[in-house]
Amino acid sequence: MLFSKLDYCQYLLSSQRNFTLTHLAEHLQQFSHDTINRYLGGEKLTPRLLWENVKPLVVEDAQGYLIFDDTVLDKRFSQSIELVRRQYSGNEHRVIRGIGLISCVYVNARSGQFWVIDYRLYNPDGDGNSKLDHVEEMLQGAVFGKQLPFATVLMDSWYAAQKLMALIEALGKIYYCPLKTNRLVDDSGGVESYRRIDQLHWSAIEAQEGKTIKLRGFPKDKKVKLFRAIVSTDKTEYVATNDLTQDSTDETQQVCAVRWKIEQFHRELKQTTGIEACQCRKQRIQRNHVACALLVWTRLRQIADATATTVYQLKTRLLSNYLIEQLKSPTLSMRGSCAIPHI
Repeated sequence: MLFSKLDYCQYLLSSQRNFTLTHLAEHLQQFSHDTINRYLGGEKLTPRLLWENVKPLVVEDAQGYLIFDDTVLDKRFSQSIELVRRQYSGNEHRVIRGIGLISCVYVNARSGQFWVIDYRLYNPDGDGNSKLDHVEEMLQGAVFGKQLPFATVLMDSWYAAQKLMALIEALGKIYYCPLKTNRLVDDSGGVESYRRIDQLHWSAIEAQEGKTIKLRGFPKDKKVKLFRAIVSTDKTEYVATNDLTQDSTDETQQVCAVRWKIEQFHRELKQTTGIEACQCRKQRIQRNHVACALLVWTRLRQIADATATTVYQLKTRLLSNYLIEQLKSPTLSMRGSCAIPHI
């Protein structure tokens, strides 16, 4: 009997807190730690495997969304794990040691269901690719390789680069993305010099319907629509779109709210699959661990959608079932010579 990715995925699916190879070997008597380590070090699981498993589950929607974002798999206490580098973590709001994961999520606009369809690990020293390069590759893969129908691309301000935005438009898609407040723009039609976004004046009508601007570095005749969204009393978000017919700040905010689907995915992935817990040094094992964790989340999401529950409830239910069985027939019983006497 050979160890397989199904065995490893089942472990990540079932385990609650400990996701190490040592812990797995202790609970699989037929496989030693070395056997598991050799398998993960010799196998090559790629993003293609994820798509092969997700493809039958995806419910296509011509008005759907494609969302791109990245997160850092926390490895702050590691010193020798390959792929680990110092990078900014949005969760921590500071630079930490970790592995960068860039994800692509597909959202059905009608049902709200979503699926992770592609991913990349950020390793510029190994493959020379920037995060923008990875997003461009996944975007073209979704259009030409996977041939998924969608209308709109959503992304973070990190990806609001002229090259990527031009590619999205060339593919016939709409984009919405926030811009950093220090981005230089012109809303005067060339009469005045470029100004920071947060220094623009907004009339009452522009606050409701947005304003047409030119981004510095974009072609002379290329304009985008800019909206100012008041997120909270101390936070304002500026959103750019190539949909010049969009004339509602409220509708723009509703579209941008879909972007939180990928935040939900990253949070669930980290909290239920042990994706950050692998301690192995070799990058091939780390890559295979990430691939299996994504397959596990996909399975959890599939069950959650089918049972109208959450991935968190599915995981905690395993412990609930265990407690129910132990109360019925305890492995360690309080009845015996040392038990508390009945009063």
